[in-house]
Amino acid sequence: MRLGVNVPNFGPGTNPEVLRAWARTVEGLGFDLLMVSDHVVITDDVKAFYPAPFYEPFTTLSWLAGVTERITLGTTVLVLPLRHPLLVARMAANLDRLSGGRFVLGVGAGWARQEHDALGVPHDRRGRLTDEALVTIKDAWRDHDDYRAGHIPIWVGGDSAPALRRAVAHGDAWHPLRQTPEQFEEALARLKTAAQDAGKPVPALAPRILLNLTDDPPAERRLGEGTVAQVVADLHRLRDLGAGTVVLDPYLGDPRETLEPEAAWHALAAVRKEFR
Repeated sequence: MRLGVNVPNFGPGTNPEVLRAWARTVEGLGFDLLMVSDHVVITDDVKAFYPAPFYEPFTTLSWLAGVTERITLGTTVLVLPLRHPLLVARMAANLDRLSGGRFVLGVGAGWARQEHDALGVPHDRRGRLTDEALVTIKDAWRDHDDYRAGHIPIWVGGDSAPALRRAVAHGDAWHPLRQTPEQFEEALARLKTAAQDAGKPVPALAPRILLNLTDDPPAERRLGEGTVAQVVADLHRLRDLGAGTVVLDPYLGDPRETLEPEAAWHALAAVRKEFR
C-alpha cells in the first residue's frame, strides 16, 4: 500500500521556502505521494478554514515537480466546476508531462457556496457540472493531440450517493476524506452496491485520513487519530479492506499550525517508521 501526505498549501506560515521544505521532507521520509488542496477564490466561507495565502494547486505542483525526483504529485481535491474542463484537461496533461508522469487528478464538486457565486457557477448544479466535466476531460485526453497525456489517474472524492456513482462511472479510485472507521466501511458498502447496480468494477480505494497523534483521541475517533499504534492499526485495517493508497492529512484545522510545520513532520516520521 502506498502512503501519501496532504501538504498545506495555504495559511500564514506557507511560502515558497516552506513548500519546498515540505516537499523535500515528505519525499525524504519515503512517502509515495504529495498532494495539495484547491480553492480558486478565498471567500469568507473558505477563509474561515483555509486562509490566504492559498497557493493554486497546478502552479504549486508544477514548481514542486522541479524540486522533487520520484514522488507522485496530486490534488486532493480540485474543485472541478470552478474551471473550464478543457483548461483542466490541458493543465493536467502538461503537468503530467513536465513531471515525468507523476500526476494524479483528484476531483470533487466543492462545498463553498460563496466561492461558487463569486465565479458565477451555480452551486446547486455543481454535481452535474462535475460529471459533465469528467466526460469532457477524458474525451480531450483521448481525442486531441494537444491535450494527450499518459494515463492520469482520476480520484473522485465524496461519500454522498451522487459522489459514489461518480466514482464508479468516472474514477480510477474513490477518495473519501476524514472519516471514522464506521463511516468508511458503511460508505464502502454503498460504493460496492453502486458499482454492482452500474455493472462496473469497484474503483480502487484511496482514502485521505487525518493524522492526529494523541494519547486522548475523541470518542468519535476518526481514522488516523490516536497513538502511533492506533494510526498504524488503522492503516493495516484499510489495507485489509482493499485500500491501495492512503493519504495522511496532518492539518488539524488551526491555521497557526502552518507556522510550525515541524510538528507535522515529526508525526509523519513516527508513522512512516512504524508502518511497513
